[in-house]
Amino acid sequence: MSSDFIFSFNAPGALEEAPSASESSSPYWFLDSGGRLLIEEGIGETVHGELPESDRWREAYALSSALDTDGGRHPQNLFRLITRSRWSDATTTVAVRIDADNLSASPNRNESNGLHLMSRYQDSDTLYYAGIRVDGLAAIKKKYRGVYYTMAEVRLFPGTYARATSPTLLPQGEWLGMRVETRDLPGGSVRLTLSLTGADGLWRPVLTAVDDGRYGGTPPITEPGALGIRTDFMDVSFKDIRITGLKVR
Repeated sequence: MSSDFIFSFNAPGALEEAPSASESSSPYWFLDSGGRLLIEEGIGETVHGELPESDRWREAYALSSALDTDGGRHPQNLFRLITRSRWSDATTTVAVRIDADNLSASPNRNESNGLHLMSRYQDSDTLYYAGIRVDGLAAIKKKYRGVYYTMAEVRLFPGTYARATSPTLLPQGEWLGMRVETRDLPGGSVRLTLSLTGADGLWRPVLTAVDDGRYGGTPPITEPGALGIRTDFMDVSFKDIRITGLKVR
């Protein structure tokens, strides 16, 4: 049976990162990384700007991921928000806005960073990603047992990426709709389709990929999994999350 899940960020507060989904304070979400999700006036936000020295997440990330989070000041550089529910065939839609870039000295700040929707999430090592990168590409990727495979990519935003002088080609300060559909196909393959809204607000598919086992000889991820949002090295706002599909639990 198909289900609709709509999350409108209408209850103000904060969702703190938790060690596991079962320990999350939200019945809907598990913040796996990023320190804190702030919710106010219908909008969810990663941490914006620098955390104060006394903040517990600054202290925790200074110990665990100092290089990627600038000594713990920017845990949002590693933001991962995941549903507690698991889904089979599903379509995830969200509006996102990049409010600032965090130009960390970390070598992991690179052209592959960006805004991505995750699907069939088994754990942090096995899942699908689809989204837009700071080098202007749209990409669909598979991560299987810790190894990344690029399934498809296409140039979407013009320009030339350069880490120091042109660190992002993505639009700043404006809302952009992102949608990812993940579906099983006859014969055991999995198809992912990434769509974006244009200036006219209409949805347009920009990239499709099929996982039929060709990527490193790894099998398609057919087990139901969580869905989620990943952002890298930036301050981001979200609104109007909608998931439509087959909810397993």
